[in-house]
Amino acid sequence: MTATVGLCAERFPRELGHSRWLPFADAEGGLRLYCLPHAGGSASAFRPWIGRIPGVSVLPVQYPGRETRLRETPHSRIPELAAELAEALLADAQDAPYAVYGHSFGALTAFELMHVIRSLGGPMPVHLVVSGFSAPQAEDFADDAVTDEEIIALLRDLGGTPEQYLTDRRILKMIMPPLRADLTAKVAYRYMPRPELDVPILALGGIEDRQAEFDSMRGWGAQTTAGFRLHPLAGGHFAVLERSDETLAAISEALAPHVS
Repeated sequence: MTATVGLCAERFPRELGHSRWLPFADAEGGLRLYCLPHAGGSASAFRPWIGRIPGVSVLPVQYPGRETRLRETPHSRIPELAAELAEALLADAQDAPYAVYGHSFGALTAFELMHVIRSLGGPMPVHLVVSGFSAPQAEDFADDAVTDEEIIALLRDLGGTPEQYLTDRRILKMIMPPLRADLTAKVAYRYMPRPELDVPILALGGIEDRQAEFDSMRGWGAQTTAGFRLHPLAGGHFAVLERSDETLAAISEALAPHVS
């Protein structure tokens, strides 16, 4: 591990991992938990989690094209996004233990991130946590909404977006480009079978989620050789955010063996 970490530190200088990708600091210290948001989402979605998991430093990830990176072009392909993100996270983690969490589009990005990190020979996370996304080998990527009208209808169906945002042209002008890019990336994604990950996976599923049905989350177990657990949450697609106390308790339990 020491040799691997030393190589990681040399190839991924620490300064690359800050500011742009990780806009919010967490003084908690200890195990680092990188949180990847949903399609069109931003780092702010996870800001309320900072400081709420003892011994875990919650670090929300900021994709290009939103909030603090609004002027940057959002990625429209997951492999490119995962490749850039891998360098940033490895640069930030260095020799510290870390875990990765992704919700919805973030779960798919996190999955590809794992394979990029493994291909780079970087240290793997101690845990992968996913929510709001069916196992990638079972997901249908061909029929997602990409026009403005379809995207707005999808947001209404999923819930979690205030209606005034969906009728305000100024707000739509800000949220549409990254959302469209993320959904385009999802539509373009093609699952590629690869050896299972040697990383335990915790899947959190909303039992009323129409976007990622609860039973479809069980397929994540086929992507790991290191243990799998599925935790149900009452609610729909954004149950993880709406029931944050229960979500954070489940994550805390999964990460407890790695928290000093």
